[in-house]
Amino acid sequence: MASKLASSAAKTLAQQYPGTISPLIVCAPMRLISSPALVHAVALSGGLGFLGGGIPGTDTSIPALKSLINEANALFTPSSGPAPFGVGFLLITDPSPTETVELLASLPPSQVPAAVWLFPAASPRTIAAWTTSLRSLPAPPKIWLQVGTKAQALSYAKLSQPDVLVLQGADAGGHGLAASASIVALVPETTDALRAEGLDIPVIAAGGVADGRGVAAAMVLGAEGVAMGTRFLACPEAKIARGYQDAVLVASDGGVNTVRTRLYDTLRGSKTWPEGYNGRGVVNRSYEERETVAVEDNEKRYLKAMEEGDKAWGVEGRATTYAGSAVGLVGEVKGAGAIVEEVRGDAIRLLGGNTYKL
Repeated sequence: MASKLASSAAKTLAQQYPGTISPLIVCAPMRLISSPALVHAVALSGGLGFLGGGIPGTDTSIPALKSLINEANALFTPSSGPAPFGVGFLLITDPSPTETVELLASLPPSQVPAAVWLFPAASPRTIAAWTTSLRSLPAPPKIWLQVGTKAQALSYAKLSQPDVLVLQGADAGGHGLAASASIVALVPETTDALRAEGLDIPVIAAGGVADGRGVAAAMVLGAEGVAMGTRFLACPEAKIARGYQDAVLVASDGGVNTVRTRLYDTLRGSKTWPEGYNGRGVVNRSYEERETVAVEDNEKRYLKAMEEGDKAWGVEGRATTYAGSAVGLVGEVKGAGAIVEEVRGDAIRLLGGNTYKL
């Protein structure tokens, strides 16, 4: 869907991903959760889904990544263009792109993911190496870079000329910058700065969006679409433990009952995230006891809780439940395709139909 008022950036997105519908609804590349079934369902409803590729060379082997991409491709009808989904990678350990790029080069052009989402918590040298290597492929995917500040956006836009910038605000679930603004301030300030530099790059807003109202707000703020993670935790296609999903469904008042912290990484033994980054998750017993229980004892209680299956999650549990501050807007399990259609339809109605920048 387009209008005479559509931005040039929005038109660029529509051309790059011809099966999508504006405003673009994106399923974020949630590590271990964004499954082939999930990206397939999102694509069939006019959205764009990203597989969670994890940390190259650390928690995702090349054979596992190849299997994941092949499984996703098998769900789609073969076409002459790139595969209608993307894959996301965490560059937090400054990994080399060589093996990943070699894998993509070995695929038929029609099976190469349409886009690669890079979370550049890494050195500029690493970002430059990945973007240069990906663009050298016979069938190069579009490059999406996730940033959390205006300064990051300008720096990486000039360094690597990404095809899309994902602006992640402070309300986002999972990992991100420990210090950042919500998309209400981040998106307009950053898009103004990009325009001032003559950079016409499509922007996807992420963080705190879980329904059509959030999508409409993001569009008015200057984004061409939104990426959601938390909302897709409550769909049957997500590869998620039942206890985790149930904890998301009952959580509310996310500004109070979720928190940004490094504690959950500590308890899980995750030491790969650099300083300046943490994760937002639902407040639970582990967090509540952070000041009264020694870290070592908290770790032991976490490990013991993880043996209890689905009971490990929830407010009274200890398992990490990464979710954004909009978690209170997620109240039922619904198919991923239905979610895409619902939030997009509601946003279009709120924006007055074929108006503004759709």
